[in-house]
Amino acid sequence: MKKTEKKLAEVRVRFAPSPTGPLHIGGSRTALFNYLFAKNNNGKFVLRIEDTDLQRSEQKWTDQIIEELKWLGIQWDEGPDIGGEFGPYKQSQKTDIYEKYLKQLLDDGKAYHCFCSEEELEAKRQDQISRGVAPKYDGKCSKLSKKEVEKNLAEGKQSVIRFKIANKKVKIKDMVRGQVEFDAGLLGDIVIAKNLRAPLYHFAVVVDDYDMKISHVIRGEEHLANTPRQILIQEALGFETPEYAHIPLLLNTDRSKMSKRQGDVALIDYHKNGYLPEAIINFIALLGWNPGTEKEIFTLSQLEKEFSIEKVQKGGAVFNMQRLDFINGLYIREKSIDKLAELCRPYLKDAGLLIEGQVSENKLEKIIDVSRTRMKKLSEISELSDFFFHDKLKYDKDLLQWKGVGDIATKEALEYSEKVLQAVIDWELKNLEKELFTAAEKFNLKKGYPEKNKGYMLWPLRVALSGKESSPSPFEIADILGKEKTLKRIEEAIKKLP
Repeated sequence: MKKTEKKLAEVRVRFAPSPTGPLHIGGSRTALFNYLFAKNNNGKFVLRIEDTDLQRSEQKWTDQIIEELKWLGIQWDEGPDIGGEFGPYKQSQKTDIYEKYLKQLLDDGKAYHCFCSEEELEAKRQDQISRGVAPKYDGKCSKLSKKEVEKNLAEGKQSVIRFKIANKKVKIKDMVRGQVEFDAGLLGDIVIAKNLRAPLYHFAVVVDDYDMKISHVIRGEEHLANTPRQILIQEALGFETPEYAHIPLLLNTDRSKMSKRQGDVALIDYHKNGYLPEAIINFIALLGWNPGTEKEIFTLSQLEKEFSIEKVQKGGAVFNMQRLDFINGLYIREKSIDKLAELCRPYLKDAGLLIEGQVSENKLEKIIDVSRTRMKKLSEISELSDFFFHDKLKYDKDLLQWKGVGDIATKEALEYSEKVLQAVIDWELKNLEKELFTAAEKFNLKKGYPEKNKGYMLWPLRVALSGKESSPSPFEIADILGKEKTLKRIEEAIKKLP
């Protein structure tokens, strides 16, 4: 128990994305789980940028990753933008440190220069496969004498640095998966650097975790197979091994692995499409983590208190877009109208609907308020409300008909609505609703329609005002449009009918 308390008192976790592209939604979940674990255990959360792939790494991706994590509300205690006690926090700035440890492994005989060509390695691999043997490096260059190595290097012969993998079992006590065992002898000696100044992932991550005093490594299940390699490097360098927790894969609804080649998986895509950060946080928190209750709606501050790694599941987490849409819709409806208007404004501008000075703030808020119940994401506001901004509507006249009553009955309903609305003096929502409901009842009596079914008059009126099969009520639309525009749209609808 004392050991556990000591560990928890020294919790340091990290999120270490590669800036070779946008932040994946799965990476966002990894960042969140690390952040929550640190918060729940009074620890530190470190942001580290793993940019050893100099050809593919770009500063613009680093900037975007930082921006998107901040948008989510995830804050780090140390990182490339704010510094910290154990920096630098970009691998490209740690070349001298990596070189020191690479030399240590070479001097200790735990790593060696490998001069085998790509062609030679491929030929060996194919030969092993043809013999039914698991392909791995045969250790040829590990037998070279020091003199031969120095001669090859002096001649500028191309080489890489390989780490000697011990022929042993590597046991991992994973915080999510329990006891896991690997046969390291099947791996073969692995490449850990292109040269002394160009380390590769398995080596750099080990040095970084040690330098930054990382106590717990929480990452995706796809990294589980990397762990034995990294543990062996840690042992060779005399480093302490951190605790590991490998969280479940994200799966599509057909339970196939969610990958970057399958639809929108970049966090920025969800951001641009109008998902709210609090909805994303709530949704991804439940991808693999189960609070153990029926509760499904969590704020970030609530998650900070309730999250525990013990409740992370082993099985893959299905990424259900319908569920995300539902949660996002909940958060949209909870927004204050002034804040929601602020969030929707850019989408209306981009669609060319909202032109400054043409719509008052009060009217804009009314438009958004009547649309919010049908919004699953902010980007839908344009399609849901475009008819408020257009002078003329385009729609098929058949849409005006309620239950196929025909053009004549539909025209009569619109003419009746027009007559009623022309007489309205107090043009206000509650009064419009009262007048039109009363008129719909009278219209049904006049035509012999079922008394309670007010759609015979209100359906064609609503379509005439919106041009849509689905929209807010005709009272709400008329209130926003105003009397003149409402009557004009009814008139235009009547002209569509014979």
